[in-house]
Amino acid sequence: MEEIWVPVKEFIFLSLFLVVAIVLKRKIGFLQRFLIPTSIIGGFIGLILGSEVLGWIQLDIDTLGNIIYHLMAVGFISVALKERPSVPVNHRRDNVNTGLAIMTSYLTQGIIGFILSLVMAYTFLPRLFPPFGLLLPLGFAQGPGQAYSIGTTWEEYGLLDGGNIGLFIATIGFLWAIIFGIPLLNILVRKKKQWGLEDRKKVIQLKMNDLEEKHTENIPKTMVLDSISVQVALIGTVYLITYLTLRGVSLALAPLGEYGAIVSDLLWGFHFVVATIFAILTRVILNGLKRKNWLRIKYPDNYILQRISAGSFDFMIVAAIAALSMATLKENWIPIVIITTAGGIFTLVYTVYLCRRIYDNYIIEHIVGLYGQFTGTVTTSMALLREIDPDSESNVPENLVLGGAVALPLGVPLMFIMGLAIKGHTSQNPLLYVYSLIIFSLYLAAILIYLMIRSRRMKTGGNPDTALRS
Repeated sequence: MEEIWVPVKEFIFLSLFLVVAIVLKRKIGFLQRFLIPTSIIGGFIGLILGSEVLGWIQLDIDTLGNIIYHLMAVGFISVALKERPSVPVNHRRDNVNTGLAIMTSYLTQGIIGFILSLVMAYTFLPRLFPPFGLLLPLGFAQGPGQAYSIGTTWEEYGLLDGGNIGLFIATIGFLWAIIFGIPLLNILVRKKKQWGLEDRKKVIQLKMNDLEEKHTENIPKTMVLDSISVQVALIGTVYLITYLTLRGVSLALAPLGEYGAIVSDLLWGFHFVVATIFAILTRVILNGLKRKNWLRIKYPDNYILQRISAGSFDFMIVAAIAALSMATLKENWIPIVIITTAGGIFTLVYTVYLCRRIYDNYIIEHIVGLYGQFTGTVTTSMALLREIDPDSESNVPENLVLGGAVALPLGVPLMFIMGLAIKGHTSQNPLLYVYSLIIFSLYLAAILIYLMIRSRRMKTGGNPDTALRS
């Protein structure tokens, strides 16, 4: 009978780690002062109690990996199904700028990581997987779920323990967000007047409670179905469509041979992107049916969807850290340390530089929020942001959420560029590495040029959407 418990045993342990973390954070002032998210504390508790350190609890790493993979998609589907309030035009412009900024973080971190791993592979670490450094933006800017997912798919192409390497990079990203984010926050507050970063104009702000809605019952009692059941059913339906689509695309790519297989594996790794797109389409369809009065019940419940999303990401982070392997770190500590250190320093400087040029309001808040996003997750970002904006007077929380939706379609080409880099390794053709870097650089340049022109026109009162026509 014990084997029946295997699929849920890891979830039980993750729950235990979270409960212990909640108690410790309530009792230890240090953990509160340093804004360490409870899920990260829980993850390190699991790592210490697990087989890698004390060995008191035996965790199944493969099961934890599956939990990470699926919770990533569930969390993003939940966010995408939520109904968004209409926002002022100037807020929408900041949403777009934030989305473009997020996209540039993917590209810059990817270029830096890829160049460093190529240099190491062709000098003092000849056995290193050359595209190793492309895990930097996946771990830093996208989080443990994506880093594990893609790292695992790369294992069959030569990256030994790729999933766990991705988790280490993501965890180090969390440490950069916390250890360096808090001093950055304090320095920026002191520099605010010196830099002349006081807001130039006041705008009507969307409060945080517009993003984290109060609960309202939408499902009529006559349906004899609980609201949470409806939300889970919607998420499950979107995930089923995602699965069928990925299977269909894999079959369509089969005639392309090895490159088609590589891109197909990347698509399975980026499953949450496909799932998010379908969730957004579902939201659009439901809104359209509601406007035409063909649908009288508002089935998606923002409050419950927000809770499902937050819970999914919390458990995902606990699982990601608890699943870390010390043996993997011992074998790969040199490239991990070099790439994450360079990526962390660059991200710190780049975030300050970029935000001072693309935002006209709440610049300090945007720096803190985006730095948390570029090195961790939205959870880490919000934890840092609440320290400087406790009453959510800025529009930064809105920009982080909706900016991610802007970055989503722009990130789709990255799957094919990464596929080209992996093809360079499997075919032993280093020229494909060069082509990948060139495409990465051109894509980055195009987005940066548009972003800077758009931002300049916004600050001078022009229409940013006509920026390229001038």
